[in-house]
Amino acid sequence: MLRRFRASWLAATDNLRLAVGTFLGNPLRSLLTLLGIVIGVMTVITMMALIEGLRLKVNKDLSQLGANTFQVSKWPVGFGRVNWRKYAMRKNMTLEDVRAILETCPSVLQVSASDSEGGQKLSTANMETRPSVDVTGATPEYLETSGISIASGRFFGPVDEVDGRQVVVVGMDVVDALYPGMNPIGQQLRIKGRPFTVVGVTQRRGSFLGMVSMDNEVFVPLRVYKLLYGAGGSLQLSVQATTPELLSKAQEEVSNLMRRRREVAPLEPNDFELHTNESMTQTFNSLSQVITIASFGVCLLSLVVGGIGILNIMLVSVTERTKEIGIRKALGARKARILGQFATEAVMMALLGGAIGVGLGFGLAFLVRWVLGFNTVVPAWAVFLSLGMSSGVGLIFGIYPAARAARLDPVEAMRSE
Repeated sequence: MLRRFRASWLAATDNLRLAVGTFLGNPLRSLLTLLGIVIGVMTVITMMALIEGLRLKVNKDLSQLGANTFQVSKWPVGFGRVNWRKYAMRKNMTLEDVRAILETCPSVLQVSASDSEGGQKLSTANMETRPSVDVTGATPEYLETSGISIASGRFFGPVDEVDGRQVVVVGMDVVDALYPGMNPIGQQLRIKGRPFTVVGVTQRRGSFLGMVSMDNEVFVPLRVYKLLYGAGGSLQLSVQATTPELLSKAQEEVSNLMRRRREVAPLEPNDFELHTNESMTQTFNSLSQVITIASFGVCLLSLVVGGIGILNIMLVSVTERTKEIGIRKALGARKARILGQFATEAVMMALLGGAIGVGLGFGLAFLVRWVLGFNTVVPAWAVFLSLGMSSGVGLIFGIYPAARAARLDPVEAMRSE
């Protein structure tokens, strides 16, 4: 048993040594052959790093909304093709819905209403922002239901809302643009030409999904917002359950209430949307699965191209080394030994291409993190799967040349030039 194991070990190390020697003998040709495998594996590693980093960011951002909150909206959250005309026909959400939820749903602790207008330019006497600020009108309860925190000053209260006071709470990006090196509390800014007094600054929150800054936003009382942008839009309602354990019951109560208020027939689907952390995570996961499948499709295509290259180069190698194969067989080398030698060369070449692709993928992921400040995380399973796929391609496309070499007649092989 020990002798057999030692013989197998010596054969494996000898095959590996010969494979390395063959690769080093024609490094440029070998690297060009592996280009397809390198590109495929690099694509998978880079895309998986982006998706994993994005997934962690989504979970972190959604966790800020709290474990016992959900949103009720006229509009869906989705990716790809959405029939917006269909959803535009739905009834708007109003403040009457807010009052009805508070009065009717015992599992609900708090409800806020908000609306937002993007692409706005704010200004002071000496400074102005780019036309990219989101202006959000909200009820005072928005502070508790949205997960935002106040860094300095205060959020507007019920008196500000009832009296229609022109007060504003600003994000840190707005502070950096309009009040560099200054305390913004008590300062003035203009929204659509109207003066507002800064009463609070929100804690810096970073970007949502690594793309959209959540600090490039200001908040004003909903009543004032409607004077600025009109009262015809649908509100988004943020509902806070009494406890996290009652979240599902609160959703059921709100859903039943809204169906009655909107006169939805018993067998008809809802004409409104309930968004929870879980539902938004599922939406993102659906998108990430599509991207993952597409990435592996590109990888598979590239691996097939690389496998064809390995098949071609191995056939050339068998032809170039026909005399060597004949001598080895004449000296007693068995078919299995020859087969193992060339199969090892094919697998090693493919595995090397996969390793190069993994290295380049890590490099691209780091470059994205460095240039864009987006956190990228390469999952271990993607590395092992990529290396496994590349070595598998090498084995599949290397079997035929290896079998061809193993079947050569030693006499005829030694006669070749």
